[in-house]
Amino acid sequence: MKSLKYLSIASILLIGGCFQEDVYQPSLPSNLEIKEKIGIKLESAFATEEVSMNIKAETSGVYTVKILHISGRIVSKEEVKVQAGDNILKLYTGALPKEPYTIALYNSQNVRLAETIVNLF
Repeated sequence: MKSLKYLSIASILLIGGCFQEDVYQPSLPSNLEIKEKIGIKLESAFATEEVSMNIKAETSGVYTVKILHISGRIVSKEEVKVQAGDNILKLYTGALPKEPYTIALYNSQNVRLAETIVNLF
């Protein structure tokens, strides 16, 4: 079952993070579809205040999403409970400086499974 969760960069940076499960189950927009068994995809490579993203996993479990400055410095990291399949999250970016960032997905052994780039403007 797909789940809808919200990722708030502002809360990650200021108070340690916030993920909320919601009973609303949206249909998967075609621009968030991932054909591979596992991956991460943003609604758009450009964002101002927020952007939707899909995390697709082969198995349910706890994964880590890391937001890295383009220099490689970790800006934030948060553990996320995901279901097998597609998981839609909202990434709030308003608190970050307007620069490019890498969004990366890691498994419980800290192995990078997927990554994408978002450019803030």
